[in-house]
Amino acid sequence: MTTLTMRSYRGETDWRAIANLIDACEAVDRLGEEVSASELKLLLDAPKLDKARDVQLWEDGNYKLVGLALLDMPDSQTEIDACLWFYVHPKVRGEGLDKDIITWGEQRLREAAKERNLPAKLRAYSREDKTDESRLLEKQGFAVDRYFWTMARSLSEPIPEPEFPANFSLTHVSGEQDIQPWVEMFNQSFIDHWNHHDLTEETVRYWMQDPNYQPELDLIAVSGDRKFAAFCDCQIKRQENTNSGSKEGWIELLGTRRDFRKMGLGKAMLLAGLHRLKAAGANTAKLSVDADSLTGATKLYKSVGFRPMETWIEWAKAV
Repeated sequence: MTTLTMRSYRGETDWRAIANLIDACEAVDRLGEEVSASELKLLLDAPKLDKARDVQLWEDGNYKLVGLALLDMPDSQTEIDACLWFYVHPKVRGEGLDKDIITWGEQRLREAAKERNLPAKLRAYSREDKTDESRLLEKQGFAVDRYFWTMARSLSEPIPEPEFPANFSLTHVSGEQDIQPWVEMFNQSFIDHWNHHDLTEETVRYWMQDPNYQPELDLIAVSGDRKFAAFCDCQIKRQENTNSGSKEGWIELLGTRRDFRKMGLGKAMLLAGLHRLKAAGANTAKLSVDADSLTGATKLYKSVGFRPMETWIEWAKAV
């Protein structure tokens, strides 16, 4: 068994080693829909993340990084609903590090729950066909809480033109002045969705620092009285770990404010997003959706050509 040492995250000096670890995991797992290296870096650099306590790294005897864990805890006044992201190098899997990482995540979450005097729940994700991960989480006391689909659509196929209701116009985020109304629109759109946590303006400003973020792809439908009514946030992502240069387009967020539903805005925004992604050079459009959504989202996506590619399981455990 390999002797491992656990230590805290040191910031940018660790980034090359972290990228190498993700590459090694990707080469074996082919988890192309998992958090990419650039997205993980955004999580690690988040201003509210306690880098000293909420990120841990494991190295072997040669100081090579073989494990990484990050505990993401959104702000809440009622419950700490944390997600554990972790990577284990293929060469040390099955030696107990996976279990040690989960144990660390539980202990850190209990500590945070005691400090805030709040109940806490720990979440983790696995792809349905990765049965070893599912068995591990089940043995550690996690239970299936939700299923999600990754859906995809070729952008070489015809895309219908969007049809907006009268007195609505299509625009995109244009700067600081749009952040407050955008955040209000988002929270009003998702307040009745499963496991919703309100966004803050600070979080959205930070998201905009993502290298993949392009304001011209962050679309908004505006009503005649200039109210933000619906949104479709798109991103172009170059496929990492390939030399093809191909681009994937992602529908990151799609929503309609509650008082503007049943008007066709959701479908119009989705189609507008697909056209923008294609014009930006994307070959494929992808998205992630709650497979059990009660909003009719999966029906909408299928109606414009999206088909399920992968199933992801969200696991949960009260700690």
